[in-house]
Amino acid sequence: MTVTIYHNPDCGTSRNTLAMIRQSGIEPTVIEYLKDPPTRARLIELIAAMQIPVRALLREKGTPHAELGLADLKWTDNQLIDFMLAHPILINRPIVVTLKGRPALSAV
Repeated sequence: MTVTIYHNPDCGTSRNTLAMIRQSGIEPTVIEYLKDPPTRARLIELIAAMQIPVRALLREKGTPHAELGLADLKWTDNQLIDFMLAHPILINRPIVVTLKGRPALSAV
């Protein structure tokens, strides 16, 4: 099985999710998205595949979310994606992608 994880090694949830994948005997493709952020097209593809609103992918804690005023409903989905591309730390993580199903945010 092919598994890809969009990973932040500084995030406990991301580290735990990566460990669980490895404990299952799978060595995933690890993308440290802070160093290698997804393209706009890939980010849109992931959001669509997860079937979540763009806002659901925004991380608030430990990010510039508040200082950028991202809670304001004036921001369009495209603008929110622009913010995530400019500040990848705003992308909630980890995102795990498998061929068996749609990508998911880990709930570990």
